[in-house]
Amino acid sequence: MTLTREIIYSDDFPLKPHNAPAVKVPGLVFLAGQTATGEIKAATATALKNLAAVLELSGSSVDKIVKVNVWLQDMADFAAMNEVYIDVSGAKAKSRVAALTNQFFPKPCPARTCIQAGCLPGGSSIEIEAIAQV
Repeated sequence: MTLTREIIYSDDFPLKPHNAPAVKVPGLVFLAGQTATGEIKAATATALKNLAAVLELSGSSVDKIVKVNVWLQDMADFAAMNEVYIDVSGAKAKSRVAALTNQFFPKPCPARTCIQAGCLPGGSSIEIEAIAQV
């Protein structure tokens, strides 16, 4: 059996010499990490927004994400990242950033791993990658 794969990219998410924004195989799409710099809450929202855009290019959506990996430059940012990643209280979103995140991960959220990387490319404060069903 031959496994077909499709490389996903666009003008906004270009193909690079060392990686593709996403690779689609039958039933799944593997997204490269999306990085962002600056304050962790804004950086988390940016990385999630970019993941959603690449998912859309791939013919998938955030509600089909099954696994997320998060790398933080500093694990002290874990709680602040989580405030954006999920509305912990389950109540109506209390901020624009929380409202943005609620559209990303319907409950229950996908499986996730989060570790401190120490040094991320380009001085990024966060990198988020995902695997989703197509």
